[in-house]
Parts: sequence; structure tokens; C-alpha cells
Amino acid sequence: MTLTATTSHTVGPYYHIGLTWLNREDLTQAETLGQRVAITGQVVDGNGDFVNDAMLEIWQANAAGKYDHPEDDQPKALDPSFQGFGRVPVDAEGRFRFTTIKPGTVPGLKGATQAPHLVVLVFARGLVKHLLTRIYFDGEPANAADPLLACVPAERRSTLLAKADADGTYQWNVILQCTEAETVFFDY
Repeated sequence: MTLTATTSHTVGPYYHIGLTWLNREDLTQAETLGQRVAITGQVVDGNGDFVNDAMLEIWQANAAGKYDHPEDDQPKALDPSFQGFGRVPVDAEGRFRFTTIKPGTVPGLKGATQAPHLVVLVFARGLVKHLLTRIYFDGEPANAADPLLACVPAERRSTLLAKADADGTYQWNVILQCTEAETVFFDY
């Protein structure tokens, strides 16, 4: 039996059709526990041009550090008002904004503790596979002991850190393409 190979496709431009119900700029509800944070930014390419068709998919633990997932068997409480998941499309200038809660610490490999972070998948036209990165919070004491952040060269860690503005809104940008300023992306 001979099978015909299928053609290669990128993740865009049609990856979002039929899934707009997952788009949520506010991952919280009125009763959600934890410190609310707003995160804003822009997706740009290596030339600094905005990417106007990107979408960010966000996964995170709740304020107690527990994921709303059956494989998270920690004896921590689930927050029934917080799903820990959302999708945010960018606007015509590549900008995004979403509101969530600052997650708690979560366990890592070999008993290590991971600092509060959000897992972010980046989808955009031209990508053969979505990109995986994280958002950490600048100034978070637990960052110093985070095992994954420690694997990133010191001079590149800033691409993973959301920095608080004067009003408390966190700023974090996604920079695509191979430049020194490119956001750190992880293999999985």
C-alpha cells in the first residue's frame, strides 16, 4: 500500500474560524479569587512591523497554583469561577490586551517550584507550528528559583518578563523572527 503525502500548511490564515467563542479578553469573573492583572502588548516581526493576524492562547494556574485540569492532582482548591484558559486575537496593529489573575506557584520537576507564569501559544500566518512561550512577572521573588527561567541565558530572560507600568498594567511584547530581541520560545 502506498500513501500519498499531504501538503504542508502553515497555521494561518484560517486557524481561528469557528473558534471565536473561545476569544476572551477577560479571563476572570466577578467572584474570581486572586490579584487581577491586565497584560498589554504587541506582536511584531523582526523588522518591527506589526503582525495583524496573530492570536495568543493563554493557559495558567489559578491564584492558589492549581490548574483546572484533571491531571493536576495537587490538594489545592480549584476556583470554580476561573477556567485558566483564553484566546486573544490581536487588532489591526498587532496589539492585544487581556485581564486575568496572577497565578500562584506550581510544582515543577524533581520537587522544584515554578514561579507564577502564564503559558502562551502564539499562532500567526506563516508559522508551520504555533510557538510556545511564557510570561513571568518582573520583580517576582520566585523567579530567582524557577527551573525553566534559570535555563534561559540571563541576557534573554527579559523577553519573558512582563513589566508593570505606573498604573499596574503589565507590558509584554512578542517579537518574532531571529533577532537578538526575539522572544524566547520553547521546544516541546
